[in-house]
Amino acid sequence: MVKRRVIMHFPEELLKEPIIYNLGQQFDITTNIQLADITEDRGWLMLELEGDDKQIEDGLAWVMSRGVRVDPATED
Repeated sequence: MVKRRVIMHFPEELLKEPIIYNLGQQFDITTNIQLADITEDRGWLMLELEGDDKQIEDGLAWVMSRGVRVDPATED
């Protein structure tokens, strides 16, 4: 098992979709929201992912294919 922290940026049209829930369910990844800022027209969150490295990679590829921008999070 590995842990990875990322920052996800959501466009307005995806704010009401259960992307984080589906990420955890479909790819067997434990998700932990560490920070978030959501408004009516945009949102971002810092997410810690825990699971198999391949599952995390596949899950992040799926999230990006949905239109979410994913950036690595720094340790600061």
